[in-house]
Amino acid sequence: MFKFKSLGISLLLAIIGISVILSPLQASRTDTKIYYQDQVAVLMYHHIHDQDKSSGTITTALFDNQLKELTERGYQFISLTEFKQFMQGASVPANAVLITFDDGYQSFYTSAYPLLKSRQIPAVNFVITGTLANPLATYIPYMTNEQISEMTHDAESSIDAQCHTDSLHDKLPNGKAKIVGHIEKDGLTETDEAYNQRILQDITTCRDKLSVLGEKPIDSLAYPFGITNKQASKLVHEAGIDYAFTIIPKMATRSSDPLRIPRINAGNPNITPELLHRDIQRRIVARPNKEK
Repeated sequence: MFKFKSLGISLLLAIIGISVILSPLQASRTDTKIYYQDQVAVLMYHHIHDQDKSSGTITTALFDNQLKELTERGYQFISLTEFKQFMQGASVPANAVLITFDDGYQSFYTSAYPLLKSRQIPAVNFVITGTLANPLATYIPYMTNEQISEMTHDAESSIDAQCHTDSLHDKLPNGKAKIVGHIEKDGLTETDEAYNQRILQDITTCRDKLSVLGEKPIDSLAYPFGITNKQASKLVHEAGIDYAFTIIPKMATRSSDPLRIPRINAGNPNITPELLHRDIQRRIVARPNKEK
C-alpha cells in the first residue's frame, strides 16, 4: 500500500513539474504581444517579380517571408472595409495592418494574389484605369478587366480594386505631377477652371471603370507618386473619393486626415522581414497616459 501511495505521489509531482515547464512555452505560442492599438500600419507595395529589378520591386519569396514574419509576430491583417470603419470610429485588432498595392500591375494577380489568398490576408490594389484598354502595351504588363473582376468576386479572398487615377499617373515637363500641376500648351497655361474639370473628370472616369468590375463602392484612391495639395484633395473628394492615401511614412490613426492617409513602404528589395517589423515598431504612435 505504501509503495502504491509513494508511486502516486511521484507521478503527481512529475505531472506538476511538466506542467510548470510547459506553461511558459504554451503561453509564448498562444499569447499575442500587443505592440500597438487604435492605429494601423498601412503597407505599400508596387511590383512582385523574380526577374525584374527596381526600387519598387520585390521577389515572391521576400513578399511571402514578410507576410510570414508579420503573421508569426502577431500582426493582424485587416481589409480596406475594416480600415474605413476604423476611420469612422470602429475598433480594429491590436497590431492592425492593411496591405496596399499601387498601379495595378499584372504581377499582383499572378504572384501576390495567390499568396494573399492562401494566407487569407486581405489587400487593396489601386489601379491606373487608363491601362485597362491595352494592359500589355508596356514592358511591365497591367491587370485586365477580367483578372480584376475575378479577384474582387472571389468569395475565398478579400481583394479590393480602387483608384490610382485614370490618366494622371504622369508628370508634366516642368516636373510637377499632373494631379497638382497646370498643363501648358502652345504658350498658354491651363486655367484654374480647366484644371478643376480635368481632375474631376479623370477621377470620375476611374471610378466608373472600376465600379463595373466589383461589388464594393469605389471611394478610395492612392495619389500618383503620393503627391497632392489642398486643391487636388478637394477635387478628389468632390469626385466621390472619401479615403485617399499618400506615401507619408507614418502610422494611420483616427486623427489622420482621411484624404491624406499615411503609408509605410514595404516594397523595396532591401526591406527584409525583420527590417519591416522594426520599421513599423519605430513609427508607432504613443498613446497618452491617462493614469495621471
